[in-house]
This record gives sequence, C-alpha cells and structure tokens, in this order.
Amino acid sequence: MQDTEAIPALESFLNDLSLHPIVCHEAAEALGAIGLESNIPLLQNSLLVDPAPEVQETCELALKQIQELKTVVDGDGTSKTEKSPFMSVDPAAPVSSCSSVDELRNVLLDEEKCMYDRYAALFALRNHGGDTAVSAIIDSLGGKSALLWHEVAYVLGQLQNKAASAALSDILRDVNEHPMVRHEAAEAAGSIAGMTTCYVFYLLTFPL
Repeated sequence: MQDTEAIPALESFLNDLSLHPIVCHEAAEALGAIGLESNIPLLQNSLLVDPAPEVQETCELALKQIQELKTVVDGDGTSKTEKSPFMSVDPAAPVSSCSSVDELRNVLLDEEKCMYDRYAALFALRNHGGDTAVSAIIDSLGGKSALLWHEVAYVLGQLQNKAASAALSDILRDVNEHPMVRHEAAEAAGSIAGMTTCYVFYLLTFPL
C-alpha cells in the first residue's frame, strides 16, 4: 500500500524489541517500501539497537532501497523504476535483464555480496522465469541468511513452479528452521499446491 499514514505504527513496531523479529522485520521492510527519506533515522536506529540479524539485514536493505529510490525519481516526483510483473513492491530493483541466469545465480549464491545485490539478482531471476532460473533460485536455499531464505521462498511462491515443491516441503518439515523461513515456505507451498504439498500440510496438522 505504501501508505505514509502507517509510519507511526510501523515505527512503534520496529522499536518494540519485545515483539517477534518477524514483526520488526516486516515493519522495517514496509518503511523501506514507503521510501521516504524521513524513514532513514528510524531504520538507522533499529540497525544499531535490534539484536536480531534478520532485522539488522532488513534495515540495511531498506536503507539501500530508499537511497536507490532517490536516484530514479523524475523531476515531477514520479518513479522511473519498472513495475514488478508480479504487482509486488520489491525490496530491491532487479538487475539488468541482459545478465545471464548463470551470472545472476553466482551473485545470488555469493555470501560476500551485499544483501541488496543478492536480492536484485533474485528478483531478476524471478522475472526471467523458466526452469533454469527456478533451479538457480532453489540452489540458494541453504545459505547463512534466514532473511534471504525467506525471500527466496516468497519468490518461489510467486513463480508457482512445481519444481520448487520438494525444496519448500523440506523446509516445512524442519521444525528447527527459522519461523520466518517456514512461514514463507508454507505460503509458497500453498500457492503451488499439488499432492506433495497437501501431504506435508496434512502431516504437520495431524502428526502421526
């Protein structure tokens, strides 16, 4: 929605360290999506005081997103960025479409790259589509960042490619996985559907 009237509530959520990190993460991501420069101090403060790595990474990502938005706005205040073909407000603009799937995969899997660049590669792979791109996205499951994992699961849900069902089901079965990752995996698996997903949902709901 990118509604500026939500900023006070989002700030309250972001500053409340008693809340689950998922809530603070979503608040930080929303502040980045709204894109106002006045949100920068809020994100910088949370980056310093919130102990959760996934919240820190989200704040870094949102700060970069706001900086990037400043560089792609026309004189009349309208954005020059392309709208997502999936009608979503992405935390990072996809990298150039001229990049190959292999090049994008290498960036996505590179733990030394900043999170914004890895997200940009992820969304470019999503927009590229096709089985090869989906396979490259699935390959990124297993990295160090729960934040990236959860976004990968979200993107797989957008693509609704059944090739991702097994990987998403494995995440759902792992009760030790980060709740944020399992949450997105469940939503993604539900959007893909299929017998494998239904069976996993059944086992999670009615354990043997």
